[in-house]
Amino acid sequence: MRGNWNNITLIGMPASGKSTVGVLLAKRLGYRFIDSDLLIQEQEGCLLKDIIAARGLDGFLEVENRVNRNIEGGRAVIAPGGSVVYCREAMEHLSSIGTIVYLKLSYEELAGRLSNLTDRGVALRPGMTLRDLYEERVPLYERYADITVDEAGRSSGAVVDILREMAEQAISPR
Repeated sequence: MRGNWNNITLIGMPASGKSTVGVLLAKRLGYRFIDSDLLIQEQEGCLLKDIIAARGLDGFLEVENRVNRNIEGGRAVIAPGGSVVYCREAMEHLSSIGTIVYLKLSYEELAGRLSNLTDRGVALRPGMTLRDLYEERVPLYERYADITVDEAGRSSGAVVDILREMAEQAISPR
């Protein structure tokens, strides 16, 4: 499984484990961990939910696109927000600098993990339900993913083990 494993970008729905898996995977591989939501908050000087409240969904996506398309990485595990798949430039950039991994979660498991979407800073259009969001995003995650890891019945540690093995096989000399 060759490919560009210089950076590994984890995509998926909110609460799919991008940050948890990302931190653990980065430690296992000796990579840096980059949480792009934290980069956005640092650069904008406020919380994600406040950016959405002040600028609306489109304004937030502009910020998200800009921040993610400028990530350099270099032996990094990158965890962008779940809405990054709406940002074509950002996704093309992240794809060009590494491997994109979709952490797949069933709707039922997702609903069980998520509580307050607004407080989490989830980019949700007015009147949209979690089910609507899930059905809209899943095809985008599938389109951009180089690899999909189904999390059904797997702990974060098991997901990390799968990804670590793939990365080590891809980056070790043959």
